[in-house]
Amino acid sequence: MIRLGAGPLDRIVMVGAHCDDIAIGAGGTLLTVCRARPGLRVDALVLSGGGSEREQEERVALAAFCPGADLRLTVLELPDGRLPVHWDEAKAAVEELRARTEPDLILAPRTDDAHQDHRGLATLMTTAFRDHLVLGYEIAKWDGDLGRPSAYQPLTAETADRKVRLLQEHYPSQRHRPWYDREAFLGLARIRGIECHARYAEAFAVTKLTLDLATIELGG
Repeated sequence: MIRLGAGPLDRIVMVGAHCDDIAIGAGGTLLTVCRARPGLRVDALVLSGGGSEREQEERVALAAFCPGADLRLTVLELPDGRLPVHWDEAKAAVEELRARTEPDLILAPRTDDAHQDHRGLATLMTTAFRDHLVLGYEIAKWDGDLGRPSAYQPLTAETADRKVRLLQEHYPSQRHRPWYDREAFLGLARIRGIECHARYAEAFAVTKLTLDLATIELGG
């Protein structure tokens, strides 16, 4: 939970089960926020891909998606698709992350994501970070699990285009996948933009939000 209007955005935590999850789900939001807030502290945790070419891709990519930020990235070596049987290691990693940061915002997978790794990590985040705003990003996949989001970050056309270009540039290991293309990424962003009266947007699920309407300035 977070009280809307309760303070500045100085620290972000972002987590992914796999390398590229964060960039696909929230890359445009990261570009938007980091450009607006130079020096923003960003702590990132990825559960799988450590020690492989995917880790190298992730480090270069997230640096590009977080321009001007103080980025601190940890990539673990848990096997892809096996989070349920590596629950203790994943939980320990999330708890270690919680012990060293007090973020204003968390970007994580959705708790109702159809992929077991995404869903498991999302569950860990909402139990370790109980009093924080957790935005659950979405990733299109064959499961057809996209739902009705409750929060949106509008993206300029330039930001949406840059997100796609960075995805294509920095994750060559994923280019062979049939869903990994410009049309898929921009198509979803266009639909979410329509839903929030913008050209493009990224959408998020919010499990719990506490308002502080006495302190926020509401625009006309």
